[in-house]
Amino acid sequence: MSIEEILSGESKCMEFKEMLPEKSSKYMKTVVAFANGHGGKLIFRIRDDNHEVVGIDDDSIFKTMDSITNAISDSCEPVIIPDVTLQTIDGKTIIVVEISAGKQRPYYIKSLGMEKGIYVRTAGTTRPADNYMIKELMFEGANRCFDQTPCIGYTVSKADFKNLCSSLRKTAIENCKTDAEKAEVKKVTTNTLLSWGVLAEQNGELIPTNAFALLSGNPILQTKIQCGVFKGTTRAVFVDRREFAGSIQNQIEKAYKYVLEKINLGAKINGLYRQDEYELPIGSVREIIANAVTHRSYLEPGNVQVALYDDRLEVTSPGMLLTGVTIEKIREGYSKVRNRAIANAFVYMKIIEQWGSGIPRIFEEFKEYGLKEPELIDLDGDFRVNLYRIVLNTIQNATQSTTQNATQSTTQTIQNTIPNMKLTYFDETVIKTIMENPIITQSEIALELGWAVNRVKYYIKKLKDKGILKHKGNNRRGIWEVHLKNEQIKK
Repeated sequence: MSIEEILSGESKCMEFKEMLPEKSSKYMKTVVAFANGHGGKLIFRIRDDNHEVVGIDDDSIFKTMDSITNAISDSCEPVIIPDVTLQTIDGKTIIVVEISAGKQRPYYIKSLGMEKGIYVRTAGTTRPADNYMIKELMFEGANRCFDQTPCIGYTVSKADFKNLCSSLRKTAIENCKTDAEKAEVKKVTTNTLLSWGVLAEQNGELIPTNAFALLSGNPILQTKIQCGVFKGTTRAVFVDRREFAGSIQNQIEKAYKYVLEKINLGAKINGLYRQDEYELPIGSVREIIANAVTHRSYLEPGNVQVALYDDRLEVTSPGMLLTGVTIEKIREGYSKVRNRAIANAFVYMKIIEQWGSGIPRIFEEFKEYGLKEPELIDLDGDFRVNLYRIVLNTIQNATQSTTQNATQSTTQTIQNTIPNMKLTYFDETVIKTIMENPIITQSEIALELGWAVNRVKYYIKKLKDKGILKHKGNNRRGIWEVHLKNEQIKK
């Protein structure tokens, strides 16, 4: 552990203690919270207010280390084995106690019992775990999923089994892109539902699980997607709001269509045809909403929220990240499924692809669109993804700035014209069209001027070679710059 990391201050995974408390319970809560979370480090003999290194006397170092190790081992259940090491900063020795993320959750303080002794970390502080968090930890520790457990108080008939099977297959076919794909969609049977965990077997009978209720839209498990449009970049002013209930697969479709209604729709010219194009890659929009529903915690009382601001689309799903899952790993395609039955059903219905493949693809799509990179945020209890839009004011300002700069440059160069470097009428036509709309595409220039696309490309290349035109971004999402250092547009 580097000195810079230590001196950067306390965080979600690091806490300072100036002294070793006489009562170990004063730091045991943090030990338990680290084990129930993503792990962390307790550092003794550093002040938490100003990060001053106090250090420990050489005579008491090993006695203190043994005391910490024994206290942790004796006070926690299941047993937590800390990694206790020494580190020197400016000639002073500190004790670093590292607690790994535990696999036998939930961990608790023995003297308080399981009911009151379970703690978690939230926003850099230690607090008692809520009831739903305790249940989440218990499921994870037992390697079980809430969606695969029997749904209490929910009874269904064979007709209900059949209806769900038919509904899932219908959705799968609707989501196919080709007739060949549709022909390959297999029928869903009760055995299929059993293998996924949508049904469970108990005393020789098939019974519905929580996944069955969610996929059927039964209100016994109340879950919704809340959608809203806000003015500006905060939640201060609502413009529009909507809630979608019913089966979770239908919620995804309705929320997705809601977003498409609210974001900007433009057009590009593909050959002779006009092709509609949204400001955000719509495949990524659908994927993010589907992921939120797939991986959320259904033990937590909150709902998936889809919020549209002037600068971003924000999707928030309830539930802390599972053990071993980090933002860095998610970006690389790592996935640990919280709801296996739902994920199995969604893969079949082509709502999501194979686990973990979606996020890297979303980053790639945003790069191709020339948009700001998506943001993944761990909110210590919720998970959020921000998909950034092109801010309209920014485009307008960029357009005005480019136009003004080009006009000033043109005026200046008329006074400093270099002979034999004149622009033709067609050169000027292309430049003026771009100056009026710096985010225009080559296909759109062709449509506006009534030219063939190849003709536009010829003049664009010519002006690029002369250093007059530069293009930032990709072909679909970029902006033109006009540089008229030694050229003249005739009046």
